[in-house]
Amino acid sequence: MSVSFRALDLNLLKVFEALMTEGSVTRAASALTMTQPAVSNALARLRDALGDPLFVRSGTGIRPTQRAVVLWEPIGEALESVRGALDEQVFDPARAQTEFSLSMSDYVASLVMPNLLGHLGKIAPKARIHTVPNTILEIADQLEDNRVDCVLSVYVNEAQQPAAIRSRSLWTVDYACFMRRGHPLAAMKRLSTRSFLNAGHVDVSLAGKTLPSYDLFLASRGLSRNLVATVNHYSAAYEVVRQSDLIAVLPSDLRSQSRHAPFLHAMPLPLKAPPRIVSLFWHQRNDTVPAQRWLRETLVEMFARSD
Repeated sequence: MSVSFRALDLNLLKVFEALMTEGSVTRAASALTMTQPAVSNALARLRDALGDPLFVRSGTGIRPTQRAVVLWEPIGEALESVRGALDEQVFDPARAQTEFSLSMSDYVASLVMPNLLGHLGKIAPKARIHTVPNTILEIADQLEDNRVDCVLSVYVNEAQQPAAIRSRSLWTVDYACFMRRGHPLAAMKRLSTRSFLNAGHVDVSLAGKTLPSYDLFLASRGLSRNLVATVNHYSAAYEVVRQSDLIAVLPSDLRSQSRHAPFLHAMPLPLKAPPRIVSLFWHQRNDTVPAQRWLRETLVEMFARSD
């Protein structure tokens, strides 16, 4: 079903924008200073005009249909252009009393949060940041369901990344083989493949039930290691290594900031896996939201590296 531009009430597009950015009829009504029945009525008119449900219930909110996702980019950009032409007010970080939610692992949080909070304390003192766990497998769902504003993580399979999810590379993760100082293997000048694979390993699986990516890499080469345990926090893996004879393939850049550093010995990997890249992910619907755009630009400026 097609609708004539002349016949469409353009006020309905503001309701569409609020529903896309808020992910909830209740929050959209609050943002628009409208009642929930009025927003529901406007949505019903939009559905009738466009011949599509546009939004379906999902958990405690709503999720856009494919038709809504396709419409959002041109409509969102058009509304932002109109708003920019009519409204001189821009996002002012110094005054903004806004809250941001970021999803990341404890490894990423340990590198990002100290510097980010220090920066916000100077530039956006009234802003608030909340972090939630990242399990890698839920990146798209967290953004689709509007549970977080951004995700900082690696992605399991970039080829399967939904079209509505945007991304920007930040840094490449370098890995080393960690063990406690005094470990029998620490005396070797270099690790042989055999001694490395036969040693007891601990690794990190953020989802708690998936095979670590390094084991997938080994399997692709017809190899396997002696994986004794997985934990779902990087800090726990460093602690296990410190207190046992288990070794671990862990990010190198966390070592310098870890309280365990004096007790750990790092050696180059005899089998180096393809590089993994930590990226910034966000949903397309937030492309033109001023506060969200400012947050993304801040994160890129602070943490994007040219490796």
